[in-house]
Amino acid sequence: MCRALKINRGSYYYEAKKKESESELEQAIIEEFARSNNAFGTRKLKPVLEKRGFTVSRRRIGRIMKKFNLVSKYNRPSYKPQSTGVNQARIENILNREFSQEEPMKVIVTDLTYVKVATSWFYVCFILDLFNREIIGYSAGPHKTTDLVMQALATVKGDLHMVDTFHTDRGKEFDNHTIDELLDTFDIERSLSRKGNPYDNAVAESTYKSFKFEFVYDNRFDTLYDLQVQLMDYVHWWNKFRPHGALDYASPIEYRKRWEEERSENGDSESFVYRSATSSKQCEARTERVVLPL
Repeated sequence: MCRALKINRGSYYYEAKKKESESELEQAIIEEFARSNNAFGTRKLKPVLEKRGFTVSRRRIGRIMKKFNLVSKYNRPSYKPQSTGVNQARIENILNREFSQEEPMKVIVTDLTYVKVATSWFYVCFILDLFNREIIGYSAGPHKTTDLVMQALATVKGDLHMVDTFHTDRGKEFDNHTIDELLDTFDIERSLSRKGNPYDNAVAESTYKSFKFEFVYDNRFDTLYDLQVQLMDYVHWWNKFRPHGALDYASPIEYRKRWEEERSENGDSESFVYRSATSSKQCEARTERVVLPL
């Protein structure tokens, strides 16, 4: 028949393949992008989609994002006001960029960042556990002071006696006798970044960058109360749902639970449990003068 019709034999056996529909994948990408507050790019969407049963390349995800005009917030530039002072204390960088920790609540880091509230600059302080990048304490207020740091420490839902090292940059807000007393009470060693070297506190810097793109830039805060309410929601999302590349794209709480399960399987009956630091009389004595924002 092919000879009579003078066509290639391969044409007889050829059957055009129907192109698979991408509607389910497209819908999943749109949903996960919206769930991330328009923050995720192809790198973070890929493992999230794999959890939903979609094994796709970043190039394909990018093509679909371009089709629906889904642009990550991370293309937006930022501006940071100049620092007003430097802590000249002779304290070494004990952490020495060892950002991977094997147990919870052994090394905590902190820093402050600015947020526009109405027409003024306000400040936010996070306390981060290097083990799983979890925000274990936070505060917000109008002044970049030691009180803001103390308020964040007072919200830590964990036993500060477990902490070995407290690392910060050399901001003047961390150069305070009250903080020194608190660290001495819980036998916590102080660590400071080297002067003018933000990479020594890279995890805190990276967290604040994500905080700006995922939360600050797309929201408006008319009062401190607005900031505090929305900040609570963001911290909950960060800890419970946001995937982190350093944690094999698990959320901080998911990563900690995996660690607890592995310890349990290995016969370690003493699982890690958060306890309120404010239940300690020593901590209460150090934080009673700190007035938490309403």
